[in-house]
Amino acid sequence: MTPAVEAAKRAGIAFELREYSGVEVGEGDYATAVAAALGRPPAQLYKTLVAKIDGELAVFVVPADRQLDLRAAGKRAELAGKAEAERATGYVVGGISPLGQRKRLPATVDASVYEWETILVSAGRRGLQIELAPADLIALTGARVAEIAR
Repeated sequence: MTPAVEAAKRAGIAFELREYSGVEVGEGDYATAVAAALGRPPAQLYKTLVAKIDGELAVFVVPADRQLDLRAAGKRAELAGKAEAERATGYVVGGISPLGQRKRLPATVDASVYEWETILVSAGRRGLQIELAPADLIALTGARVAEIAR
């Protein structure tokens, strides 16, 4: 069990785990490939990105078929390096979850999340997604909601 799944269980929220295989990190758009492997629209699967805003790390959750708009994220925003993101979250790239991170980073979820009854985010390891209600994700992460995807 991953820290993300443990966090969801502790919170007592409704969720489903979705396993997939045959998707390799570094081959094209990983998040879109994961959505395809699960038979879901890419817009329903959300990827977790770690960025630096004015030198401070933060988490941004955006649909698989879109990109983080760095201008909307903040001034002097840039994506964090792989090693830095992994150290801060405790997860490997391709399995970074917004839930159960080693160090709870400020989080922002794209406003498109409200278009779905449930969404999928990484459950904390490659090959596993957690499906949950957007409101539960927002509550568990303490995230703000904003238009951050383009």
